[in-house]
Amino acid sequence: MSATTARPNTLDAWLKKLESVRLSIPTEVKEDVRRALANGNKTIPEIAEAALQSPILSLVLLRESNRSQLGRENPAVSLEVALNRLGLGPAEYLLSALPSESKEKYSPALSQLLLISEHAMAQANGLFGNTLARLRQEVRLSTLLFLAPVWPLVQAYPELWEEWEQRVLGNNEPAIKVEQELLGVPLLDLCLTLAERWSLPAWVVDGYRLLVKDRRRLVKALHIAHNDAHPLQQQQRLDEDLPLRRWLTQPGNTILLANGLAVASHQSWSNPHILRWQRLVGLYMHESLDHTQQITHQAAAQHARQQFIPGLWHPAEALIWPWNARRLRPNQKTTPDTEAANKRQPADDGLNAWRRHCAELVKTPTPFTNGIQLTACARDALAACGLSRLILLTLDADQALLISQGIHGLPEAAKGLQLPINNHPLLRKLMSDPAQLRITPENSAQFRPHLPGNLQALFPHSHMVLRSIGSKGRVSMLVIIDKGGEPFSEQDQQAINKTVTCIERGVASYAQRLT
Repeated sequence: MSATTARPNTLDAWLKKLESVRLSIPTEVKEDVRRALANGNKTIPEIAEAALQSPILSLVLLRESNRSQLGRENPAVSLEVALNRLGLGPAEYLLSALPSESKEKYSPALSQLLLISEHAMAQANGLFGNTLARLRQEVRLSTLLFLAPVWPLVQAYPELWEEWEQRVLGNNEPAIKVEQELLGVPLLDLCLTLAERWSLPAWVVDGYRLLVKDRRRLVKALHIAHNDAHPLQQQQRLDEDLPLRRWLTQPGNTILLANGLAVASHQSWSNPHILRWQRLVGLYMHESLDHTQQITHQAAAQHARQQFIPGLWHPAEALIWPWNARRLRPNQKTTPDTEAANKRQPADDGLNAWRRHCAELVKTPTPFTNGIQLTACARDALAACGLSRLILLTLDADQALLISQGIHGLPEAAKGLQLPINNHPLLRKLMSDPAQLRITPENSAQFRPHLPGNLQALFPHSHMVLRSIGSKGRVSMLVIIDKGGEPFSEQDQQAINKTVTCIERGVASYAQRLT
């Protein structure tokens, strides 16, 4: 990205610029809150809940309530407190003066960053909502507003977010180096100064002070958290450092933990950064890494169901990817050597992808935390063999239906395919024991009529393979493959056999984890 002469490059210049940026709120939320304020039957908590639909409106209300002497000395910690201090009349007047626009008109960069803040709030609620029930409103607001100092920056210079995201998350370049080039100052210094100037909740300010001025304490906690396989040793080390142990129990740490998880998961669920945050959460909650990961995955999936926005990335989407997959890949400079390598890329990439997926499947213990991840990796391994069309189906809880869990090369409608087993003896036979049925023009008339009609429509050709896969004689999935009407070669069959062997090992390893 080329530098522009108008962009600030000192802390004071950035503060002046960002203070002048006006953020708009979604028109729909503005109307909801306006109606709530005008409705005499609505309570303050109900109005606050409506305002929380917009992180930007939450920021505006909090900042306005903290402009008074009382607010500067004792900043509001929840929207309920902020609304009580403002009063409903002044709050309604303030709301009417705010610029608004449809969410669709937000820049993609700002929309993406706001989604990360909302995901962080969902993580805080999932992880700490029960243990900190009395502080729920304070935790929610502080978590939502932790990244607020970055919002006006991304609104004014959306290209900076895109470059920071690619270089820091995608290329693994040091954040301090990238920020010095892009901003002229460390981003955390800018965030801390703005958080203090805006009188954001103390937990937000404390989080930035920790990152800027007291990283040694955080590093010590991360070192202890890394030893998650030995909780007794962790406790002994904390007992030897009482100031660290007391600090670790503070509820304000949840704000930094939830935002660390949200930002790190924006790239992938297996990178070292998110593992550090998950282990630190486990240390804070006295829980295992497996338990912490399960809750963070559930919180991400639930938030994605509630806040799906077309065109934006949500980390929950990566939960169905192969475990080591990353959303952003490192950028590579083009040279004569890389140009030559790129010409070989299709074949090399297919083989490398196959090896990578199979390596994941045969790992012990299994790296998969749920069945969706396992089936997605199995599908991708089969697709990497060069098989042009396939569907992978698994049994429902009642063992009565085969349900599509992954497709490759088929129409989108195939994603919703469901096949009743009891009505089709051929499917019952395949699902009773791991087996393969290879349909050819010679036996097509014998077997194809016994397939469900919707399956015949998806696979209209006389060359196809049906392979049931399981472990210890128990079938858990069925894969159906064709090559668009072309016959399968011996090389194809060998590739299928090798891949199925890896999938079977993956299924066995995953089954062990569940016992």
